[in-house]
Amino acid sequence: MNQIIKGRNEFEIRFQYRQFIVNAVKELPGRRYRSDSKCWTVPLSFADKVEAFAKKYRFEFSDSSNPHQEINLPALPPLPELTQTIYLKGDMFPFQKRGVAYGLQKKRLIIGDEPGLGKTLQSISIITGADAFPCLVICPSSLKINWQREWSMWTHKRAVILDEKIAKNWVYYNSVGYRMDVAIVNYESLKKYFVSEMPEKGKNGLKLKDIKFSNFKDVFKSIIIDESHRVKSFAALQTKLTRGIADGKEYRLALTGTPVLNKPSDLCAQLGIIGQLNAITGDHKPYPTFINRYCQGGNGAANLKELNYKLNMNCFYRRAKEEVLTELPAKMRQVILSDISTRREYNDAIRDLEQYLKEYRNASDEQIAKSMRGEIMVRIGVCKNISARGKLREVREFIDDTIEANQKLIVFAHLKAVFDDLMKLYPEAVTIRGQDSMDDRQRAIDKFQNDPEQKLIFCSIKAAGVGLTLTASSRVAFIELPWTAADCDQCEDRAHRIGQQDSVMCTYFLGKDTIDEKIYQIIQDKRDIHNQVVGNTVEIETSIVDNLLNLFNQPKMEEVQ
Repeated sequence: MNQIIKGRNEFEIRFQYRQFIVNAVKELPGRRYRSDSKCWTVPLSFADKVEAFAKKYRFEFSDSSNPHQEINLPALPPLPELTQTIYLKGDMFPFQKRGVAYGLQKKRLIIGDEPGLGKTLQSISIITGADAFPCLVICPSSLKINWQREWSMWTHKRAVILDEKIAKNWVYYNSVGYRMDVAIVNYESLKKYFVSEMPEKGKNGLKLKDIKFSNFKDVFKSIIIDESHRVKSFAALQTKLTRGIADGKEYRLALTGTPVLNKPSDLCAQLGIIGQLNAITGDHKPYPTFINRYCQGGNGAANLKELNYKLNMNCFYRRAKEEVLTELPAKMRQVILSDISTRREYNDAIRDLEQYLKEYRNASDEQIAKSMRGEIMVRIGVCKNISARGKLREVREFIDDTIEANQKLIVFAHLKAVFDDLMKLYPEAVTIRGQDSMDDRQRAIDKFQNDPEQKLIFCSIKAAGVGLTLTASSRVAFIELPWTAADCDQCEDRAHRIGQQDSVMCTYFLGKDTIDEKIYQIIQDKRDIHNQVVGNTVEIETSIVDNLLNLFNQPKMEEVQ
């Protein structure tokens, strides 16, 4: 699209290359070519010449010097109501149902709701409502287990994390009745499972048309691309692979709470992957048109109201928490299961614990058994600590995504080694720890509460669990678990208290196949334990040990098969 943008000091002339237009531009007084943004400029003092040029060559005018300039566009219609019955194991909120209805209509879209509003559930519901199986989910490595858990939680579909055996034998498994409805894969593994041949990168880079994909990609009828802002660059290999795998699928859902991290051009690749770039530009050469129209020919921004309108009409919706707050509970919890990086060390520790538990069960002397309980608590703590250290890689991804979404985050932990590692990764964070003086704690609280640029605070479960107000954030994360539901609630309520305007989302990182899952199960089953055992920490911890003993006493799966 040929366009002239009026800036504060000059006109910017942008167009698809035509030699006769270049020749005409060169006739304009004061014209200058800017190689950085690939456009021509003319001083505002020659407005009459530019206007005559625009009229003759049918250029469209826009005014970036007035960011509040009104553009006459119709009001956006509300999202449709869901009339179709979708069989899930639970109920959606009304705003989620409206998102699902929109998704079923559009089929290829970006779900851009703010974090915590259930993009995962909405995408699962769209694919389920459309019966678009098998479905491929592409996501960050840290979220693969969580996606498998969400499919199981909400549907009766079988979701598997892709490995070489499954990829090689997918058709065979389904032919013998071992039905697999959903495959989950991380971005880094796309080449391994879906590319049959990839040439060396040439002088002009690697083009999508040069990559030969295996037939395995054609097995899937739909695709979900989670955290799609990770494939925002057309030049990146993961973007090319994602686009090639998604091509031709009727249902293509991109999920991101941060669709535009820095500039409108971040949307280009995401729109290309879901096949909607042409719909936004209405042009057979959509990329240069999008860049010229909405990015000022490069990394800038222009005509954003128009862009927002076209996105919402064609393939995008986004709700902020405050828009749907009346439909949300005051507090929500989610669990992220993490593959710990300390597995070998953990397995050694858990074997040691299980052996000690056998000795405890066989102890006949009541006094000896009582003294052994203290040692059990120590050994359980060792297992918890090893698991906590093993989650940090995935916790880091979560923190980065939250900060990129321009949201503040409260992170609770206990172990000194975990705090030390976090501070190395995020030296700009403020802390509330047992070793901090009262003055240092208050300065940290004030900075987190009042400075919009201070996004991150690391808190000790014990030192920051009571009495503090951190309502500047509605996001709380736990790397380690306290012993009781009461301790969990106290930490959560640093954000969930008077002054909080949003629904609070509390995220718990649990080591997959670790003692974390057992302790979390106990906490959830006994959320009122602090009411049953009034004010006595020893008794509460004794109750936890009893429950852990019961869990360890349960037969293992391989023993009952």
